[in-house]
Amino acid sequence: MKTLNKMTKSLILGLFVLFSTTLMAQSEQQLEVINDAEDARREIVNQNPELMELFEKAEGYAIFPNVGKGAYILGGAAGNGAVYENGTLVGMAELRQLDIGFQLGGKAFSEAIIFQTDEAFEEFKSGDLKLSSDISVVMVDEGVSGDVEFKNGIAVISMPKAGAMAGLSVGGQKFDYKDL
Repeated sequence: MKTLNKMTKSLILGLFVLFSTTLMAQSEQQLEVINDAEDARREIVNQNPELMELFEKAEGYAIFPNVGKGAYILGGAAGNGAVYENGTLVGMAELRQLDIGFQLGGKAFSEAIIFQTDEAFEEFKSGDLKLSSDISVVMVDEGVSGDVEFKNGIAVISMPKAGAMAGLSVGGQKFDYKDL
């Protein structure tokens, strides 16, 4: 009986340690993504100060600070991001992209998705939002600015980081959202 009691206590302690370690690792990873997202937002605004007003007036926005993309005819991209509602951190998200066409190379970029309406933001948080190739993307590069166009309450801003890629493709992005 004492042996069974010790085994039960050991099992409970082991599960507690395992759960705590997993939670801590997840929190550290999330903290890194959040810090990178805040840095990416600052960089986007530093290069184009007029974009600050979009972030301030948005119902919500998601920033994916480190998206990696690679392609050889079939392309894919992925990244993790932080999600803000009225400027307050509310969750985390994953971006997945798949496209096909004449394309070759690899690149890294940051992406901000700005939600002008509550309906668009709620659609994103529900996991139903899929961005297709007809969404206009504003490319932010040092000294270059473009007009931000909202389509169905959504605007996308992309800032190149590194790499080289050439091509013409069609595809879309899918998102998974989780509350903090």
